[in-house]
Amino acid sequence: MTGRTEWPGDSPDSSRAEKELSPQDPAERARAICLRLLTGTPRTRRQLADALRKREIPDDVAEEVLARFEDVGLIDDAAFADAWVESRHHGRGLARRALARELRTKGIDPGLVQEAVGQLDSEQEEATARELVARKLRATRGLDRDRRLRRLAGMLARKGYPEGMALRVVRQALEAEGEATDGLEEGY
Repeated sequence: MTGRTEWPGDSPDSSRAEKELSPQDPAERARAICLRLLTGTPRTRRQLADALRKREIPDDVAEEVLARFEDVGLIDDAAFADAWVESRHHGRGLARRALARELRTKGIDPGLVQEAVGQLDSEQEEATARELVARKLRATRGLDRDRRLRRLAGMLARKGYPEGMALRVVRQALEAEGEATDGLEEGY
């Protein structure tokens, strides 16, 4: 025994350099790349396809491997999108618009994006916006009303909340603190 892990096909006298220089079956390489990438975190089909393309796996081989991974359930873009929405909405407070943008950049089909973000209704989204504002409200005390409004509404906007909802939630939070909010509609 040589002290290193031996894999099927390894001979005791083969060196690592020889293994790296010898051509390997592209389908086997593609499977190994996909399995390694899926081990750490779930990935979309497009993310895996991009990784295979970057490693110069022929497109036909990549397509065959990715199709097989989908068939056996190792790649499931719908499940990925659902989990992403659940995690990012509850963990980071992202709104439907921001979640849809993130899913599109990950290569999720537009129909699956709509289904996944459709899990969140307007009431849930608004409740999350209220929680975010409540957490941030204390840090804005001592600032003038307009600056507080801009900071809080800006925070919600960066998380993808619609402008009308953001302003309504911030205005209500400021009113609950006793802040006068007359005239806010015109300038904001």
